[in-house]
Amino acid sequence: MKHLSGIKFGDGLTLLLGCAFTVWLAGAVWQGGIADKAIIRSNGKIFREVPLAHDTEISVPGPLGISIIAIHKGQARIISDPSPRQYCVRQGWLKNAGEIAICLPNQVSVELSGGAKKYDSLNY
Repeated sequence: MKHLSGIKFGDGLTLLLGCAFTVWLAGAVWQGGIADKAIIRSNGKIFREVPLAHDTEISVPGPLGISIIAIHKGQARIISDPSPRQYCVRQGWLKNAGEIAICLPNQVSVELSGGAKKYDSLNY
């Protein structure tokens, strides 16, 4: 096994720059843009579009009951939902464009939209 002492200055510099570029690229590509509004859906239809500039709470009807969505300081979250497992409530604050919280049993969702979406997969 070779020791690292065999790496030359140019090789080390190339490796370091490659790592730095990879970190920068991951941050630039996977970072969502600034969100400016929340799109709230109920039963698959748009219930309301709300700007994130004003703090508010919105009651959204669903098949199981009322879900409550909070808008605060440019963020949104589902703070209350009648669904049994509370996954959408536990998701917490949504901050970037493209983030979404979905309460499947109650068929309520909130999605942030804005300049650029944060992608977790590519569609074909």
